[in-house]
Amino acid sequence: MSERIEVQKTYKTYVGGSFPRSESGHYYKVFDSEGDFLANACRCTRKDFRDAVLAARAAFSGWSSRTSYNKGQILYRIAEIMENRRDQFVKELGQIGFSKEEADADINASIDRLIYYAGWTDKYLQVFGSVNPVASSHFNFSILEPTGVVSVLAPEASPLLGLVSVISPIIAGGNTCIVHASEQYPLPAISFAEVLNSSDVPGGVVNIITGIRSELVEHFSSHMDVNSILYTDELDKETKTKIDELASNNIKRVVKKNISDWYEEDSANPYFIVDFQETKTTWHPVGF
Repeated sequence: MSERIEVQKTYKTYVGGSFPRSESGHYYKVFDSEGDFLANACRCTRKDFRDAVLAARAAFSGWSSRTSYNKGQILYRIAEIMENRRDQFVKELGQIGFSKEEADADINASIDRLIYYAGWTDKYLQVFGSVNPVASSHFNFSILEPTGVVSVLAPEASPLLGLVSVISPIIAGGNTCIVHASEQYPLPAISFAEVLNSSDVPGGVVNIITGIRSELVEHFSSHMDVNSILYTDELDKETKTKIDELASNNIKRVVKKNISDWYEEDSANPYFIVDFQETKTTWHPVGF
């Protein structure tokens, strides 16, 4: 009997609840911690990003209108499935230099982060909403509403925990997102997309693409149907200026989080949810 040939995993993008290849057919090589070839990743283009924005916008209405309790259930379900696929993540993190203990710690923290934000889905509105005192005969109250579609430049050096930490508060608040995975280490992000696809997350709520960041940052910043952009790495001055200038074209909210250690306590808090919320204040006459 001939020797069996191992079936190699194909890493694609995740857009609209499916796993398409890049429309250009281009790819780039991904290497492990020793510099050896690991896999090919899709080298996404402007067209791929536009498709992801269309999917995110189409999913926004349904996702934002779900009950807070239901969004919490779905985040919890993501954590459940991630727990069951632990071995796969341990292997992929090990390939990029994590020890077994470090990989386990990264996965544990990622799962805990999902549970953390699942618990906040039905609480942040109570904590950050308010009834406001006014001088006239009105009820005046402020509530939070999701910003909309968020583009995300995921942390480069934390391909799993950092990724989960930026996606979770965005979708917990009822937004949808397009995420550019770590350029150097994109494989855990695509495996996480498989977790999302196996959970109850509707297609289009989270879209994950791979590619060369310098080629995509302009599109992430300039698209007119994106309402906010998030990045966490320390970018060079030219890139930050480009993001700010392009985002200003449609008054896109730019959220900058300078987090170097995703294990620290302040790397998860309910204010991250509020970063992607709009405050709506309503006046209601009384006594007339």
